[in-house]
Amino acid sequence: MITGSCLCGAVRYEYGGEFGTITVCHCSDCRKAQGSASVVAAPVEADKFHWTQGRDMISEYESSPGKKRAFCRQCGAPLYSRKDDSPGLLRLRMGTIDTPTDARPAAHIFAANLPAWAAMDDALPRYERHEPGRD
Repeated sequence: MITGSCLCGAVRYEYGGEFGTITVCHCSDCRKAQGSASVVAAPVEADKFHWTQGRDMISEYESSPGKKRAFCRQCGAPLYSRKDDSPGLLRLRMGTIDTPTDARPAAHIFAANLPAWAAMDDALPRYERHEPGRD
C-alpha cells in the first residue's frame, strides 16, 4: 500500500495498485501548474485510490476542456490530474508519495518545451509529445 499527502498534511491518501508509465512532463501547462521545469506523474487506477483524510480540502481546476488539475485548498500542493473521458484513471503527482518506492520515470515528454534554464542530465528517452502507447 502506497500512502501520500499534500504539503500541509490536510489531505492524505492510500493507493493499492500498480503505477502506470511514469513520465517527466515539460509541457507549459504542467510547468505552470507545478511552478517548476516539469512534473513527474504516474497513471493510477482510480478504483484503487482512496482518500483517507481531507477530501473536502481538494479543489479542481479545469486547465483545458475536460482536464482537471487537483490541489489542496490549504497549501496549494498539486495532487493529481484527471480527464473526463478517462474516469478510471488519475495522474498522481509522484512528489506527494510518502511511502518509499523504487518506481522510476520511463521518459521525458514534451521535451521540446523545456525552458533554457532547465537541464536534463539523464539518459531517459525524450519525445516531442506523449510517450508511445499513451492516448
